[in-house]
Amino acid sequence: MAASAESVKSLGVAYECLDALYEKSRNFDTLQKNIAKEVLRLGREGDVCYLVDGSVSEDRASAYIRQRAKTVVIDGVSKAAHFASRAGFDRYTALSAYDCQSYERASLPLVVYDLDNAFLAGDVKLHLSKLLGEECAVTFFHGEEQRRILLYELDRQGEYDYRTAVCIEELPLLKKERFDFTDLENLVRLLRAPGGCPWDRVQTNESIKTNVVEEAYELLDAIESGEDEHIREETGDVLLQAVFHAVIKEEEGAFDSIDAITALCKKLIFRHSHIFGEDKASGDQEALGVWDKNKRIEKGQKTFSDSVADVPKAMPALMRAQKVGKRAGKSGMDFPSAESALFHTLGEIEEFKEACRKEKEEEIAEELGDILFSIVNVARLLKVDAEFALKGTVDKFISRFAKTEELVLADGKRMEELDGETLDSYYRRAKECLQPTK
Repeated sequence: MAASAESVKSLGVAYECLDALYEKSRNFDTLQKNIAKEVLRLGREGDVCYLVDGSVSEDRASAYIRQRAKTVVIDGVSKAAHFASRAGFDRYTALSAYDCQSYERASLPLVVYDLDNAFLAGDVKLHLSKLLGEECAVTFFHGEEQRRILLYELDRQGEYDYRTAVCIEELPLLKKERFDFTDLENLVRLLRAPGGCPWDRVQTNESIKTNVVEEAYELLDAIESGEDEHIREETGDVLLQAVFHAVIKEEEGAFDSIDAITALCKKLIFRHSHIFGEDKASGDQEALGVWDKNKRIEKGQKTFSDSVADVPKAMPALMRAQKVGKRAGKSGMDFPSAESALFHTLGEIEEFKEACRKEKEEEIAEELGDILFSIVNVARLLKVDAEFALKGTVDKFISRFAKTEELVLADGKRMEELDGETLDSYYRRAKECLQPTK
């Protein structure tokens, strides 16, 4: 820009430097608007030639000016193209340091220009480190100088101005420190490609379908543990299952992960019509009502029966029973209270006793199922999750059982040699031992 300005001045044209606007501007965007405002003011007095460093397309002030005045653009070599050429890039992603926060996935090679100061370089370093790893090797440019540094050193280079940039070359998959969703897809594709992993190559959607459930439960255990590192690991395992299924369907020509993500995003937008549409919701329950309404529309559910029948059969039985009862209850067909549901359960227990007296296995199983479903309704109306309630009881029993065996062994006995009454006494002692101290 300095050379261009000197060329214009040599023609005897009046020249004004706008550097003073830097001190009057709070941030880069304000600076660009202030520059545009000043150029437009001068333009009202006569013809103006506004000179920028690099390409006009990289200058925001020029864009503001073009929106408000008739202009003639004489473009030059962009800063990004200049640095890319020096780095030896044929194709690349170009990004102003001021726009670095908008860079959400590691598309390489990358040219980041406009590294005007150390503070900005620090922001760029932090953002790119999250995507690429802080020890990623980069090329730092300042004027005619260039040197190889590690990304974490980006804000420690001493001098920064409009001639400063950083270039990052393409990284082979196995050389990366950080990975994104596309990398995960590519890894799965490599594992299923000829010469890949023999196990991964032969899998189908059918053969790995139960893995989704297993990994989801492992994530649930991790969440209950409260350990972030464990949650992070299991979250990744769940993502792997989703990508694995999508890659298999991509190979079949059915759909790919972009199709799945597109459908998901469209669904989220449609179902959140209280955010993206005309519906209103003042609280979480109203928001859930809007979601349910839109879900029924989306799935073409015209009756309550359609909604009830749509509950997945592969769900754990208690969870499915609770969801079926909840959806059926929206029709008005529900117990008025938990107490009435409990009274109904007592009736089911009597029917179960009668079936046991008859010693008919099918009838016993049916009546037992009725009791369980009734208990689930009691839990639902008390706002207790039946699945987690039973899980907690099972965990509690495991703990008490282990303590019972510990007490038996401590007395030099073996559980299988004791009668029921003796074992029960040990179990009561175990319960007392495990009671929380007050």
